[in-house]
Amino acid sequence: MGLKYTEEKLNSLDKETIIQLFLSQQEQLESINQNLRLVLEQMADLKRHRFGRSTERHETEGQISFMEVDGTVVFFNEAEAVAAETEDTEGTPPRKRPRKRIGKREEDLSGLPVVVIEHSLEEAELEQCFGEKGWKELPDEVYRRYAFTPAKVEVEEHHVKVYAGKETDRIIKAPHPKSLLRGSLVSPSLEAAIMNAKYVNAVPLYRQEQEFERYGLPISRQNMANWTIQCADRYLAVLYDYLHQKLYGYHVLQADETPVLVNKDGRNAGSKSYMWVYRTSQMYPDRQIVLYEYQRTRNASHPREFLKGFNGICVTDGYQVYHTLEKEREDLKIAGCWSHGRRRFDEAVKAMPKAKQKDSLAYLALTMIQAIYREEKLLKDLPAEERKRRRDLSVRPLVEAYFVWLKENIHKVPQKGKTWEGFNYCLNQEKYLKVFLEDGEVPMHNNAAEQSIRGFCIGKKNWVMIDTIAGAKSSAIIYSIAETAKANHLKPYDYFEYLLTEIPKHMEDKDLSFCEDLLPWSPALPDHCRK
Repeated sequence: MGLKYTEEKLNSLDKETIIQLFLSQQEQLESINQNLRLVLEQMADLKRHRFGRSTERHETEGQISFMEVDGTVVFFNEAEAVAAETEDTEGTPPRKRPRKRIGKREEDLSGLPVVVIEHSLEEAELEQCFGEKGWKELPDEVYRRYAFTPAKVEVEEHHVKVYAGKETDRIIKAPHPKSLLRGSLVSPSLEAAIMNAKYVNAVPLYRQEQEFERYGLPISRQNMANWTIQCADRYLAVLYDYLHQKLYGYHVLQADETPVLVNKDGRNAGSKSYMWVYRTSQMYPDRQIVLYEYQRTRNASHPREFLKGFNGICVTDGYQVYHTLEKEREDLKIAGCWSHGRRRFDEAVKAMPKAKQKDSLAYLALTMIQAIYREEKLLKDLPAEERKRRRDLSVRPLVEAYFVWLKENIHKVPQKGKTWEGFNYCLNQEKYLKVFLEDGEVPMHNNAAEQSIRGFCIGKKNWVMIDTIAGAKSSAIIYSIAETAKANHLKPYDYFEYLLTEIPKHMEDKDLSFCEDLLPWSPALPDHCRK
């Protein structure tokens, strides 16, 4: 307990001691106030994460950016910025619902088979209605409805003809599809359904087991797990390795990682493992590759090994291990993610009382970043070279002005708060956040990698943990195929089924050239695999 002064003790102190005492108390009070602000901010942020909306949309999105030009340097004007944003927000009319596009229903129904069901009246009923004068038929009224047929399960019984020569010992069999797993009842269609349910729709195996029971099919989750691991390791891994080599042919990649619990990995319960994801840049919309990799740790050795054949630029979230790799190699450059810098300011603003939000430095930082995003969005459909040229004219001045403003104002921000985290992150990452300005193929954020790993994170909430390391590695392979299929506008179930039908035919091949026809963008791919 601290020393408590009575009135008598204070009267006995000289003036200089009282002044020192007051200044000391004032410092302590400022420190307590600062700590209290940080605690309140953290509580507000935790409350928002638990109960609030997850959107990071800034109020100024879609409005005109603002800046003033002073010679050759562009600066954001704080007072005009806030005033303009407030005025635009208040004066914006309520959003009207978009009018329904004519012909959309016909377009939606165009690819579906049609079953015509006629509804008519008997002659006796017509005579009763119209009498002896008779009647005539007018054009039918047509009503359309979706008809849904639940999944059905059948047993395929393959009777393979066997022939033997009368005068020789030779025996031959009629051509027939090979079994996926010798002695097993699993088929490509069944295994594709299991993979699609778990790795695309996030349905755990125990729920699939219950659903199969409702169809009268006694398939245990243990059987499903064994089938899935073996099919992934034996067949899908062939295409996974082929895609890994293809990945090295791209100039720009994006990377991210997320923790996962693996039950039987030889460590203490609750030890974190990681699922890493590497994908081609979102600037390459036609031939996307998304690859997962399971690793027990988060250290630099994993991306070092995975990217050892890659020369180019990798967009990341600022994790230090990538910067370590960049220092080791001359042929690898790391680009930063603007969304991660923006996110800290967004959290700071949402943790404030609404009345104080628009007067804060965090709000102004968000507004500046939003202006940069808005200019960049205008260039999304341009070729890389033209995008680079236009960035120099319209985006680079905003970026440079933003960092000038950060350096001028960081001393005004109390340390350890969300706003300070935003300032500190952006200034530490300045070199990496500017890389996108030098190359038109580099996106300014890592959102595509985060979106590619989202399916895994959603599934993780349902099945909580992976049981074994073998299951984790097979999951990485299957998620890779599923996310690559979605990124290339394929139907994952049909693609899984096609791969599990075709790859077993080539297990004796000496090379992997057959994989060219299995790539998501291959013209040899059946049309039913495409959306």
